[in-house]
Amino acid sequence: MTDFMTASPVSLVQPTCPGEQRAKGVQLQSTCHLCRESHKTQVWLCFLVLSLLSSSTCAAPEPPTLHLLKCLRSETLKNAIERSEAMLYAPSTSDVKEKCKMMSLRCYMLELMMVIGEEEIQDKKARCIFDFNATLPTEHPVDCPPCEAYSLKNIKVFLERLISLLQEMNSRTT
Repeated sequence: MTDFMTASPVSLVQPTCPGEQRAKGVQLQSTCHLCRESHKTQVWLCFLVLSLLSSSTCAAPEPPTLHLLKCLRSETLKNAIERSEAMLYAPSTSDVKEKCKMMSLRCYMLELMMVIGEEEIQDKKARCIFDFNATLPTEHPVDCPPCEAYSLKNIKVFLERLISLLQEMNSRTT
């Protein structure tokens, strides 16, 4: 009667996500020889294995540029930024060399942070701009023009160009 309840000497649990080589979660090895006959231990192990399998998630974190893009598309934040009448340095995607993309993003973030300060934007979504800026490298690559070398554009053109740059960068990461 208890034959179906005996635990196997080794049970491995390696939940993996599609397309990944490494295991997610934990490995569980049940090699307890003294407890093998205990019904409570077997039930507990079954519960543990099932809970590990059901709690395994395969959601990959989104790239920071994608998060920023979603943030900028927020209606409340976008409307608040678009109230600005500032003229801002706005490189177009065709103006930016591949090695200068991060530097250009830093230019955009500095300009956006200035607009947020001047317009006194209190939207909590604006925090994503400051958070994203903190992740950008601070070094200035050789042969990349400074922010001031780009043309001044109104806020709508500025946002269109920034979104275009972010979309281009996201298309390369997916």
